[in-house]
Amino acid sequence: MAELEAGVAAEEALSETALNELMEQCEQQFTQLEKLQNEIILSEPDACENPQDQAANRLMATEAELKQWLTVEPKLLASNSEVLLEAGKEEMLKLCSELEMVLSCQEAKRDKLKETKELEQKWLEEKTQVLMAAKNHVERMQMEKGKASEHSILLDTKAQIQKMNVYQQRLMECLSDVLEKHVPLPQYESSTKKKKNKKSNIQEFDEDMISLNEILELLMNKALNTPHDPYMTIDNTFWPPYIELLLRYGIAVRHQASNFKIRLETFF
Repeated sequence: MAELEAGVAAEEALSETALNELMEQCEQQFTQLEKLQNEIILSEPDACENPQDQAANRLMATEAELKQWLTVEPKLLASNSEVLLEAGKEEMLKLCSELEMVLSCQEAKRDKLKETKELEQKWLEEKTQVLMAAKNHVERMQMEKGKASEHSILLDTKAQIQKMNVYQQRLMECLSDVLEKHVPLPQYESSTKKKKNKKSNIQEFDEDMISLNEILELLMNKALNTPHDPYMTIDNTFWPPYIELLLRYGIAVRHQASNFKIRLETFF
C-alpha cells in the first residue's frame, strides 16, 4: 500500500488536454441529467388527481427503466487512457485500504485464536497431570489392597493351621486316653518257669512296640504331609492286633497291591 501511494504521488497530474476532456464529458452528462429530470417533472400528472394511480404509474415507469438499463451494455465515461489510469489508481488505493482493514481484522482474530490455543493447551496439561496422578493413586491403592488381601489370607491360613494343630493335639490326647483305657499295650507277665534270656527278649519287644496312638498319629501325618502317597509301610514294630483293629473298624485301609501298606481312611 505504501509503495502504491508513493507511485501515485510520483506520477504527474493530469495534462490540460485530459482534464479539459474530462470536464467536458462531465458537463455533457450533467446536461443530460437535467434534461431527464425536466422530462420526468413535466410527464408527472398533478398530485391532486389520484395519488394511488400516480404511485402505480411511477412504479411501472421505474420497472420499465430498470429493464432497459439491464439490457444496455455499460460504456466507459472517458476513452482517454490517462483518465482511465488515474481512475484505476484511485480504485486500487481504495481496494488496498479495504484489504488492509481485512488483514488487520484477520491478524487480530489470529492473535485471539493463538491466545485461546495457549489457554486450552495449559488446561489440557493440567488435566493430563491430574489424570496421571489419579492413575498412580489407583495403582497404588490396588497394590496396597492386593498386599493387604495376601497378608490377610496368610494370617487366616496361619490361624486355621494353628486351630487344626490345637484340635489335632486335643484329639490325640482324647484318643490316647481312650486307647489307654480300653486298648492297652500288651503286657507280659514274668514267670519263674521262663528263662532269663526269654524275659529279656520280652522286655526288648515291649520297648520297641509302637502304640495304637502312635500308629494313628503316623497315619495322620502321612496323609497330611504326602497326600499324593498316603500309604505307610508296616513292619514288625507294629503290633498286628492294632493293625487288624484299625482295618476292621474302617479307620485304616490296606493297599490293593501290597498287604504291608496301609493308609488312613478318608472321612470326608
